Amino acid sequence: MEYFQKHPNRDIPHPEIVDWAVAEFRKRTGEVFRDPDRQIRQLSQQGFLIKVGKGVYRYEPEAVNNRELEEFTAAQKKQILARDGYKCVICGRGEKDGVELHVDHIKPKELGGKATIENGQTLCSQHNFMKKTLKQTETGKKMFIRLYELAKAEGNQELIKFCAQILEVYEKNKINSHIVWKK
Repeated sequence: MEYFQKHPNRDIPHPEIVDWAVAEFRKRTGEVFRDPDRQIRQLSQQGFLIKVGKGVYRYEPEAVNNRELEEFTAAQKKQILARDGYKCVICGRGEKDGVELHVDHIKPKELGGKATIENGQTLCSQHNFMKKTLKQTETGKKMFIRLYELAKAEGNQELIKFCAQILEVYEKNKINSHIVWKK
């Protein structure tokens, strides 16, 4: 945890933290650190670290200070997966496509999201990692920008128009103006 605290709000790849932890443990104790991977995973599961992607973690002090986080129960996860047809609500891929599925808080638990069926959604691991702990509106804007770019590449005028209308609403209301949409 010490290394993450010295490097807050930074995505830290697994090898970087493991190398530091092993060397530091040996220096301090003269012994070998047997399972740093488990300790890192445990910090993430306890809410001290955010898992950004496979083997990449971030420490955000604000998120740790808000640690009364709610997890979905097994029954809730099953109900959410069934409701969403066992498919990612963003891309439509599922386990039949060889994709790992996650039950995700729509409003992130780090931002006060509750573990309710209404606040749950099914995401593939790719979209769940992409979402990280972004606010809902940030995730939505990025998704529509990606969809807009895809529609442009495919020449789908109807979808271009649809996405442009939604993105214009973001701009009109000055929502997430730090995320730039290139028309």
